[in-house]
Formats: sequence, C-alpha cells, structure tokens
Amino acid sequence: MIHQKIVVGFSGGVDSAVAAGLLKAEGHEVIAIFMKNWQDENDPYCPANEDFVIAAAVADVLDIELQFIDFSKEYYQQVFESFLQDLKNGLTPNPDVLCNAHIKFTAFLEHALNLGADLIATGHYVGRRLQDEWVVLSEALDSTKDQSYFLYRLNQSQLKKSIFPLEKYTKKQVRQLAQTWKLPNAAKKDSTGICFIGERPFKEFVNRFIPSNPGDMVDERGRVLGRHDGLAFYTLGQRKGLGVGGTAFSEPDSAWYVASKNLSDNTLLLVQGREHPLLWHKMVQVLDCSWISGLAPKADPSMSYRAKTRYRQVAHECQIDLESPTSAILTFDQPQWAVTPGQSAVLYSGDVCLGGGIIQS
Repeated sequence: MIHQKIVVGFSGGVDSAVAAGLLKAEGHEVIAIFMKNWQDENDPYCPANEDFVIAAAVADVLDIELQFIDFSKEYYQQVFESFLQDLKNGLTPNPDVLCNAHIKFTAFLEHALNLGADLIATGHYVGRRLQDEWVVLSEALDSTKDQSYFLYRLNQSQLKKSIFPLEKYTKKQVRQLAQTWKLPNAAKKDSTGICFIGERPFKEFVNRFIPSNPGDMVDERGRVLGRHDGLAFYTLGQRKGLGVGGTAFSEPDSAWYVASKNLSDNTLLLVQGREHPLLWHKMVQVLDCSWISGLAPKADPSMSYRAKTRYRQVAHECQIDLESPTSAILTFDQPQWAVTPGQSAVLYSGDVCLGGGIIQS
C-alpha cells in the first residue's frame, strides 16, 4: 500500500474520528481539520467550541495533528443565503447538499490540497470506486446509514481526491472500534441535522431572518381551516403543528397534512388522511441537475433506474425523460408520498449514485 498524506474533515463525532483512526492504522500521514461553519459563539444548539474540545481529545488519543479552520463566512454566503431565499420562494431546501458541494468538497478540499494533501477523507457512509474511466459514488454497505443522497452534486475532480473509509462498515462496527480505541466520543450521540438548525425550534430560528407573513389554511373546497404563520415555516407532508384538528370540517380520526403552498394568495392547502391523492405523485420534475460522471444518464426505457425524493426513503423504480442536461422528468412505477419542491431527487443505477437535481414539482 502507498502511504499518503490524507486530510480528514473532523467534526467531533464518532464517524470522522474512526475514519481518521482507520487511515492512521493503515500507515498514512493523517491530519485532522475541524471546520467551523456557523458563526454564533453563544449558540446552545450548535456548540462548535464544545465539539472542538472533543475533537482535540480524540486527536490526542489517535496521536494525529489537529488544525482549526473557520468557513463560517463561506457557509453563510454559499449555503445559508441560498437556504433563506429558497424558503422565501416557498421551497423546502436541503442545506446539507449545498454544504457538501460548496464547503466540504470545495473550500475544504482546496485548503487540504494547499497543505500538500494527496487526498481528503470524511466520515460519510458512502462508497467510491473506479469503474471504466470514471470514479463512481456508490451506496454504503450499511443501507440504513448510506449518505450518497447528500453527495450527489460531487463531480469527478472532487471524487478523485476524496476517500470514504467507512464505506464497508456498519454504525455498530464503527462504535465498537471507537470503544476498542478508547476514543472519548465513542458513545457521543449522532448529530441530528444541519448545524445552524440542529435541534432548535425551526420556526423560531427562521423567524430571525424571515418575518412572519400569516395567511389562510384552506381545504380543497377553499374553506378556511385556520391561519398559518408564513409559508416558509411549513413543508409538504407536515402533520404536526397545524392546529386544525378540531375544526368543523374535520373527519374523526383523520389527521390533516400540508398538500401544497400557494404563493400567489399566500394560502396553505391542507388535506385529510395520509393516503389522500394530493399527497401522492408518480411524475416529478427536476431542475438544476448535476451528474457525477459529467454526463446525463440515458433516457432509455430499457434502463433500470431508482430514485429517492427524500433522504430517509427507499429508492424506487423510475424512468427518466431528459428535457435538457440539467432538467428531467422522473416517472415512478409507484406514486411517491409528499414529493417536496426544494428537496433533491437522487438517481441510482444499481448501487451507483448517478446524480440528481432539485425538485420543482
């Protein structure tokens, strides 16, 4: 094996710690870099300082160098401002996708290469391999933790300089290794989302940047069911926090769900029952497509494709119709629930992630 200089994105979590430990055990020169992506020194929901202390303790046990870099300015400009604009436009964006494309595999990669790194590594559960002339991104061995959905916007130049040491490990095995190595974060709870939101109250946080714009919540017949606080604070398929369970139009034992947003009259359409037809769609329009190989997939009915329209979902069979290299229509064999504009639809062939785009409708 060729020993290389590998820079690892270090978060303070167990996954990146074990990724670094595996590389160190293989004899590579490993440098860990802690990235600060959110600027709020007194934020209890995004404890960067606490995470850095844990990361330093882990680096000490692994006997690797740890550096600190602040990407909060880049994150705000390239990820967070886009997140806010999408919310204002009635979409439900996924900042983790942009963070990976613009911060972890662009800004961080460039910084690592400037340090003389041969490769960068992260604690993502995802596969990477050479296939013909391409570097392909594939699903991880542990399907319950696979994170290829969040990395679909990576390109060939980024993947050629990236490795994923956890691709053949399950989460249970990763924690067992952390315990064996006596890492201080072996039992640390997994993060539950994007750093600037974390587990904080979403509506309260977003309201700091987007003012409330109340409007009516209506049913299919246009009957007013209640008032919403602003379309930016809701997502399709949402059930909790609507406050309309006791309206005169409610059917017994049938919950209300958000079916669509109408920006033109600032209304939120609600329907009753999870199986309501307006919550299910077989055809999905996808824009701003990004293909990992650099080439759009073939729109051939004989080709077998699967796609996800949200992260925690099994990929389902579909056909693709390309309107352009960056625009496509996905037609699923079975209707998909609560397909949400602003989220990503990610396409697979076998275990290979081909890329995807942003759901328009």
